[in-house]
Amino acid sequence: MTYAQGTGLASHAFIGIGGRGPEDVIADDRGRILTGVEDGRVLRLDGIADPGRAGVETIADTGGRPLGLQLLPDGDLLVCDARRGLLRVTTGDGTVRVLADAVAGEPLRFCSNVVALSDGTVYFTVSSRRHPLEHWLGDLVEHTGTGRLLRLAPGDREPEVVLEGLQFANGLAPSADESFLVVAETADRRLTRVRLSGTRAGEREPFVADLPGMPDNMWRGTDGLMWVALAGPRIGALELVHRAGPSIRRAASRVAVRAPYRPQRYAGVVAVDDEGEVVHDLANRRFPFRMVTSACVAEGRLVLGSLWERGVAVCELPGKVG
Repeated sequence: MTYAQGTGLASHAFIGIGGRGPEDVIADDRGRILTGVEDGRVLRLDGIADPGRAGVETIADTGGRPLGLQLLPDGDLLVCDARRGLLRVTTGDGTVRVLADAVAGEPLRFCSNVVALSDGTVYFTVSSRRHPLEHWLGDLVEHTGTGRLLRLAPGDREPEVVLEGLQFANGLAPSADESFLVVAETADRRLTRVRLSGTRAGEREPFVADLPGMPDNMWRGTDGLMWVALAGPRIGALELVHRAGPSIRRAASRVAVRAPYRPQRYAGVVAVDDEGEVVHDLANRRFPFRMVTSACVAEGRLVLGSLWERGVAVCELPGKVG
């Protein structure tokens, strides 16, 4: 893969939010940012154009660990909760309703990201069937390939499995015409296309391979691009472990989940079009904001979320740096 020339990733401001781990960030049509933090709260940030005066309000508490978010046309919010499953939040009064917490009798855990199509069909990912969120690093090391893509049709009470065998299924984004979805497979540094219509419906195929880092959440902007956060750089030692046998990977996984972890000073974001071309490749290996797990565009700025940090970063968009 040949990438477009990157302009780097320049920090504009940091906005503290009074909670840790704004893992996914999305923007509403008023330029406000929605995110969830590790204590279960769903937050809304207003005024990011003037970070020093930005306001933060709590709009709901899931009672679990909110990760991926998706706004619906009526203003409600879909939430992938790593402990409770797929939720629907009424943003006006904070009511939380469980849409799905099991599939084929198996409790859902580690739901990761979600999108809703124009016909009301909801697709969401499960990163791992073996490791919970707290042991996400264990799954990356063990390379379990137990990630899933699920579908919840309008009116259904239980989702169905669309794809299995994904390597840490994570972010999701639809094409402009909704003929396919793109799924981030974090552990294999790739984006996978899943056909939704036509004679090839249900098939998967490579979309973008050999990314410069590990893709996490995805967000489709009004610019027609899919913005993909890279939670960490390529790690050669990890890829060597992936080529080892299952017993070695399991042993390495047990060590990984017990070892102290601190992410590198690295931030990366790529923007991809519907043809699979990387339009922007932004990276900074000395970035003070660690472990970028999401990115969205609001108020003419690039907003970054993180599983690690206690706030969001607001950066210049490509072409405005310097």
